[in-house]
Amino acid sequence: MPQLSSCFQKNQFCILVEYLTSLNGISPVKTEFAGYPAVMTLADRVHSDHDMAPFAASQQYPDSVDKVLHFAGKGRDIQDFELFLLQAKAAKINNLLLLTGDKLKAHCYGEDGSSRTRYLESVNAVMAAKHYGGFHLGVAFNPFKYAEAERDAQYLKLHKKLKAGADFIITQLGYDLDALKQAKAFLKRYHYPQKILACVMPLSLARANFMVKHQVAGIVITPHMLQVLADEKQAGLDERVYLRCALQMLICKHLGFAGIHLSACHKPEEQILLESYIEQFRHLALDELESLWNSLWQVKTGKEFVPELSYYSRQPTSSQIIKYQQLHFMHEALFESKIAKGVEHFIFKAAWWKNTFAAKALLKTEFISKHGVVGCESCGQCRLGDTLYICPETCPKGLANGPCGGTTLDRCEFGDRECIHSVKARLAKALGQTEVLKEKLIPTVPLEVRGTSSWKNWYLATEV
Repeated sequence: MPQLSSCFQKNQFCILVEYLTSLNGISPVKTEFAGYPAVMTLADRVHSDHDMAPFAASQQYPDSVDKVLHFAGKGRDIQDFELFLLQAKAAKINNLLLLTGDKLKAHCYGEDGSSRTRYLESVNAVMAAKHYGGFHLGVAFNPFKYAEAERDAQYLKLHKKLKAGADFIITQLGYDLDALKQAKAFLKRYHYPQKILACVMPLSLARANFMVKHQVAGIVITPHMLQVLADEKQAGLDERVYLRCALQMLICKHLGFAGIHLSACHKPEEQILLESYIEQFRHLALDELESLWNSLWQVKTGKEFVPELSYYSRQPTSSQIIKYQQLHFMHEALFESKIAKGVEHFIFKAAWWKNTFAAKALLKTEFISKHGVVGCESCGQCRLGDTLYICPETCPKGLANGPCGGTTLDRCEFGDRECIHSVKARLAKALGQTEVLKEKLIPTVPLEVRGTSSWKNWYLATEV
């Protein structure tokens, strides 16, 4: 049995040590970290869009080494993922961490959809891998959200990831212990058996400043945190970076996390220092660890890890609600009624729709009627009925099942708009439709369908 699965089965705390494929040379493999089992995890395109692929990097290490391969769906489609699955299966690697991914540096977004970059979202990757069989699947989750709608959207999507078949969860990098406790409580409240691990990183002042300057997606660094790190740097207390990391790892173990995903601790001297602090403080009880943690971070109010809140509208507007009601009525009448299904199925079976001119005219008519209303990009597989009539194509990444982890207080990672998934979560709550966003697994759009009429595809696929 692979080491990671064995640890989960035995409820044995473990450390996933991240290896960057962009680093030169082969790093020494750790099978133990501070007395805990250690597993290699290979990140996907962290430094560059052109980093070596995790599968290719894994081939440099012995087959006997248990590995977790990351797969980020940014700029990739289902065919890319199926090839990845074949490679992993052939190499007998079954641990996968499936991510939607932060935005590509070379991302393209065209209004007509012709030149845009799309992302294979993690829900669809889990569904595909589960159908393929034989894999132990992890997903990412970001509990460090502080606007109500974006937090709700994250948890609604986590429901979907677990329903799709995810076996374990790894949180986004973050330092708010209350948010980590809430994530653990969520799994208990809904009786989910999946294991959860916390991503941690030794947070130096240089790393924190880099994250703030470059607005690294989904990571919260507050002014208070920066000030604490700056004061320590000036006082020559650099080693506290590793002490804090050790404390967070031990606290997570006490909280019932299955393990840790350790990032940005690649040098042997860094790892030795971190291990020494774990050994030094592993005997402490949870309250003692938290007390020391709070002392080091100078926590007084409990809000030191929370960003200054600024929101888009806290409630859906009346126009959003009216638009939903009108579109829902039209959808039910034109696409769900038995009469419409029977008549339109018969009409669209006619041979003359195969004529190029007729097909283009139909597609143009559909685009004109829908683009101005919902932002249609002629995906050929309309999902409006499953997304509260907020088109997934208006998400720069084209995500239908829910948000990525990169939002900041409802704002999209791209910075030029509100996250549509926050809008959906807010609207769903007002309309009592949260189950739609929680339960419905929306399949990926096949490449061959894009640029065809979703009306025709819908009715021809309808049973009559």
